[in-house]
Amino acid sequence: MTPEDIARLPYRPCVGVVLMDKRGRVFAGQRIDSDVPAWQMPQGGIDADETPRDAALRELTEETGVEPDQVAVVAETADWITYDLPHDIVPRIWKGRFKGQKQKWVLLRFLGNDADIDIETEIPEFNQWRWLEPAVVLEAIVPFKREVYAAVFAEFADILAVAD
Repeated sequence: MTPEDIARLPYRPCVGVVLMDKRGRVFAGQRIDSDVPAWQMPQGGIDADETPRDAALRELTEETGVEPDQVAVVAETADWITYDLPHDIVPRIWKGRFKGQKQKWVLLRFLGNDADIDIETEIPEFNQWRWLEPAVVLEAIVPFKREVYAAVFAEFADILAVAD
C-alpha cells in the first residue's frame, strides 16, 4: 500500500479502558502476541449496536475477566482520540481496511480484588498484568500509541491523582 492509499483509509472505531485501582494505578497487560515488552490497557472495537461505554465494559470482561458489577464508571474522554498505525503495519492489521483507530476512553474504578482479574480468558490478549503508575505505562507502551495514552492520562489526571 502506498502512503496515499493509507491516507484515504478510515479510522477504526474503538474503545479503551483505564481500569484504576484504589491507589490511582492503572491496569496494564503485556500483549501475548509480542516477543518484546508491549504493555497496554484493555481496548477493542466498538460493535455497531454498542455505545463506547457498553463496548468498554464488554472489552474489560473479554480481556481481564472483570465483570461490569466489579467496576464503577467514573469518566469518559470528551472527544475521540485518533492515532495512525505505522505504514508497514497497516496491510497486516484489520485486513488493511483502517489507517489507525479513533478511540473513546472510559475510566473505571475497580471495586474488586486482584484475585478477580483473570487474563486467561477465552481469547487471551495478555500473558501477564500489573498495576502501574500512569507515567510507567507511558514508558512501556509501543511508541505509536504514546501520544494517545498521554492525552488520556492528561484528561483523567485530576481523577487519578485523588484516588483513595
